[in-house]
Amino acid sequence: MLKPRFVSSALEGRPGFRNALGRWFGRHGKDYPWRRTRDPYAILVSEVMLHQTQIATVLGKGYYTRFLAAFPDFQALAAADDAALLKAWEGLGYYRRARMLRATAQAVLADFGGIFPQDLPGLMRLPGVGRYTAGALRAFAFEVPAVLVDGNVTRVLARMMDFAAPVDEAAGLTQIWSWAEGLADAKRPRVYHAALMELGQVVCRPGVPDCGGCPVARYCQTRSPEHLPVKARKTAITAVDEHALWMRDGTGRLLLHHEGGKRRTGLWKLPTRVAVEISRLPVLIEHRYSITRYRVCLRVHDGRALASAFTLARGDAWQEPEEVAALAMAAPFRRVVEQLLEDF
Repeated sequence: MLKPRFVSSALEGRPGFRNALGRWFGRHGKDYPWRRTRDPYAILVSEVMLHQTQIATVLGKGYYTRFLAAFPDFQALAAADDAALLKAWEGLGYYRRARMLRATAQAVLADFGGIFPQDLPGLMRLPGVGRYTAGALRAFAFEVPAVLVDGNVTRVLARMMDFAAPVDEAAGLTQIWSWAEGLADAKRPRVYHAALMELGQVVCRPGVPDCGGCPVARYCQTRSPEHLPVKARKTAITAVDEHALWMRDGTGRLLLHHEGGKRRTGLWKLPTRVAVEISRLPVLIEHRYSITRYRVCLRVHDGRALASAFTLARGDAWQEPEEVAALAMAAPFRRVVEQLLEDF
């Protein structure tokens, strides 16, 4: 299908652009639970969860509803201990987000008397709240004039303006935010921003977009949308091997390790060792997963023969099998542990 013809700039025809976008969203906008509320806490939870995680995962696997059931408000989250917090977040990854969310709840209580700030300076004082999140809260919770740019908005604006400069460099990012500010609808920020982001999700999607189904195609200047946006930086992928031990003692307890590193502090996993120490042991299961720029091959070695003479490292602890389900554990280890508990 040929791309519809460009007629006029969105910046020159703001009312028409906004109205066309709003009408389309009224007919096709999805019914997400965070769109049914004005509670800044619930909206903040959704925004933090959706950063680096797809909507289908957050909703389809019930993370959003379970987290709000466990911590229904700022007070409950602010008082949460690490074990409960990480268990509620288990499977979403990037666990620093959960702790930052708790720090935000604590700051709302300590610095703002339990009332979520609406002004931009107040929002930007909160831990983990940056330019985008502050704009999202202003638009979706308080419906006041706001500007927000995420990956979907960046892609839409780069194509609409036929912008071929890299959007992941300072100059390109500044230009995208400038256009976003110029187009933002101060009278209907909630609908406008939700519509623009959804346009990027379902119509102006990565790769080849559905230009024929675009409600604002007349305002789009590019003739080659599949080539935009341009990014300068390519992420190098690093392959990593991870070697873990499967060990059970004479009573059936399982050896686990309570993590203390930066990435997964507070989570449980199988104890890991350098390859030279355990590579001679048989491999029971192999699991591959990705995290940021790493592609990890997790190999779990059979260490049951070593259990009686094994020296525990700091953080290692024997756990009853029936207690394992209640422990917070990163998804790759959860998968292999559940499988091995069934098999061994």
